[in-house]
Amino acid sequence: MGGVFQANAQHQKENTDMKLWYGHPAQRWVEALPVGNGRLGAMIFGNPQDEVIQLNENTFYAGQPYRNDNPDALKRLGDVRDLVFDGKYVAAQKMVDDNFFRGPHGMPYQTIGNLRLTYKDQTEVENYYRELDIENAIVSNHFKKSGINYATKVLSSHPDQVIVAHLTADQSGAISFSASMDRPGEFDFRVIGNDLLEMSGTSTDHEGIEGAVTFVANVKFVPKGGSIRADQNKIEIANADEVTIFISIATNFVNYRDISGDASSRAISYLNKVVSKSFEKVYTDHVADHRLHFDRVKLDLGRTGAADLPTDVRVEQFAQGNDPQLVSLYFQFGRYLLIAASRSGGQPANLQGIWNDQLYPAWDSKYTVNINAEMNYWPAEISNLTELHEPFIQMVKDLSETGQKTAKDMYGARGWVLHHNTDLWRITGPVDFAEAGMWPLGGAWVSQHLFEKYDFSGDQTYLASVYPVAKQAAMFFLDYLVEDPHTGYLVVTPSTSPENVPHQFHNSAVAAGNTMDNQLLFDLFTRTIEAAKILGDQDIVIKEMEEKLARLPPMQTGSWGQLQEWQKDWDNPKDNHRHVSHLYGLYPSNQISPYRTPELFSAAKTSLQARGDESTGWSMGWKVNLWARFLDGNHAYKLIKDQLSPAILPDGKQKGGTYPNLFDSHPPFQIDGNFGCTAGIAEMLMQSHDGAIHILSAIPDEWSKGSVSGLRARGGFEIGIEWDDHHPKEINILSNLGGVCRIRSYYPLEGEGLKEAEGDNPNQFYQLPDIKKPIIKDMDRIQDIELRPIYEYDIKTEPGQNYSIYSKK
Repeated sequence: MGGVFQANAQHQKENTDMKLWYGHPAQRWVEALPVGNGRLGAMIFGNPQDEVIQLNENTFYAGQPYRNDNPDALKRLGDVRDLVFDGKYVAAQKMVDDNFFRGPHGMPYQTIGNLRLTYKDQTEVENYYRELDIENAIVSNHFKKSGINYATKVLSSHPDQVIVAHLTADQSGAISFSASMDRPGEFDFRVIGNDLLEMSGTSTDHEGIEGAVTFVANVKFVPKGGSIRADQNKIEIANADEVTIFISIATNFVNYRDISGDASSRAISYLNKVVSKSFEKVYTDHVADHRLHFDRVKLDLGRTGAADLPTDVRVEQFAQGNDPQLVSLYFQFGRYLLIAASRSGGQPANLQGIWNDQLYPAWDSKYTVNINAEMNYWPAEISNLTELHEPFIQMVKDLSETGQKTAKDMYGARGWVLHHNTDLWRITGPVDFAEAGMWPLGGAWVSQHLFEKYDFSGDQTYLASVYPVAKQAAMFFLDYLVEDPHTGYLVVTPSTSPENVPHQFHNSAVAAGNTMDNQLLFDLFTRTIEAAKILGDQDIVIKEMEEKLARLPPMQTGSWGQLQEWQKDWDNPKDNHRHVSHLYGLYPSNQISPYRTPELFSAAKTSLQARGDESTGWSMGWKVNLWARFLDGNHAYKLIKDQLSPAILPDGKQKGGTYPNLFDSHPPFQIDGNFGCTAGIAEMLMQSHDGAIHILSAIPDEWSKGSVSGLRARGGFEIGIEWDDHHPKEINILSNLGGVCRIRSYYPLEGEGLKEAEGDNPNQFYQLPDIKKPIIKDMDRIQDIELRPIYEYDIKTEPGQNYSIYSKK
């Protein structure tokens, strides 16, 4: 295949910057290329002999509406707390395992199945090439057989709600193939007329819940020229000039409570609306819709000859070579995946987005809300894809409904609660076992996204629509918090620090007053109180939040200078656990700052250094963001190199990194690492969480020159930056809301209306958290943090106006 690489690199190199491309077809699923319209996903292998298009629909899960609460928990809640406060952690965890978990533990997201095209001409293939064009959201391949050039294009259209494939050749009458469908589970299959395949089936039973989600997949073949006929369980097309294939899939899912829909009529309805359209019209409408989102952000980090190599080769060579354009491509690939996996009115992106070829994928491919589901949406606001945040926001609203019964029955509390996992059916009871699942902070974390969306838009109508959800999430903790008899603080217990276990207690993770819990509640209470003031809510419960907020434990530094993960000094300096939950206060929150809380900033850095760099793919994506918040661009870039390294090793084993198709590897595939790293790259270029818009906040030495446009900052600003020799040459600001825009820079700036900043930023979207003074046990353990000098400027802006700032000559 080496010659194929060379020939096609030369042929394609002028237009590959926004393309993943390869000189060979996919041999395995993590080499196939994804398309999606939010609801329908497909993975295209590009095989020129036996093509496979693997299909997904984002509501096709096992089971049916159900609950997983265990009311026995309420009877033992006080006993568990007594054991925790007595230091009997192992006994406490056993009591939780025995009384708080009932199951089921979540329903798996399942594949629809495969469309298979077997070509009649099975002769040797020449000049093979395939690509994913993320700018236009289309997978294509072309190759030569028997002197004829063939091409295939596949897209998933959001306007038309179908997947469409288009097959062409450069000679008339050259296209001949047979088509069939299959899937790993049970299914029914029939050929309707001579041009329509129909596969239908029902999701599987799981953990005692009967599968009841039904699907229908219709595949319509529209050839130009030649002949088409049914042949038992397949369709035969012979001597066509071109063929358009329309794939329509639907299920009976209406909402998490209701599966009374008619999958067959839905699938046929989508098909009937589109089948008379030409491929060119479908493609034109699809591209216009996709680019409405994709084109908002441009990123140029420079280009070298490495950008002309096939994508899998670039990943193999990235750590050793100079290929800044691969970072730009990977950033935009993350945005592409979010556009493809999350659209308004649909389901949020799950652990694999919408792409899964199994009945029982790892971790059920559902929603793990102790970081992974949230990480999927870290790029939504900053990378200018705010509409795509909506399915996640809607899921939070759903969970606020289902979680009320869990809060009442399991904990005797007001409000609503969510543990570390949920699924299509919006379960809110604990999942798995105590070490992972006895974490009732899921509602606190997902509620942060309600406020995050507001921070970037300033839309008070939206804020009013989500405020009751956040308020009810906070009310649960008003009841769940309990006084620690040893400290007098109000603490969350029983709880864990997600999925980690103190090394002193190898058999117990259940504890009280864990750092991440305190950080999450600080944000939840603080932001809910702020929203109450904005919206004029004077409910007495807000006063209760203020009182209990004041009694939360402060952050603490431990015996080796670390930010403590637990209330007690249990951290192990040799712990390299993938979760760094206690650093939530640094990212995605803003409680830890180099300027406001230097001691905590230092302690957090000590903690992250101890954890190491290489880990699971998603963990490395989180660490890119954390090192960006440490304002260390070179270390953040080192993490990008670690993440953009081959996940499949020469011996066939897998590690955290990147698959040939740029999917993130835990291993196996998890999409959160893609989204986390996309957000991290944006954070390296611009940050807006710490009282100002920090320009080029953490760019590495390798990105000495470049440009970015369309990034969103809090307060309704859109930012463009052009830089050279690490200096910002020009900064462009679009102000959507007006108000003071404070700019932070490592270099002096000038521009009309620009004034040196004084005092706190008066812009309401840049108010800073007033955290408790941390408990520092040994100042000698706190490392000195060397910060670069900064310059801060204010410019008064008007809504809808653009402003330009320049590097001072």
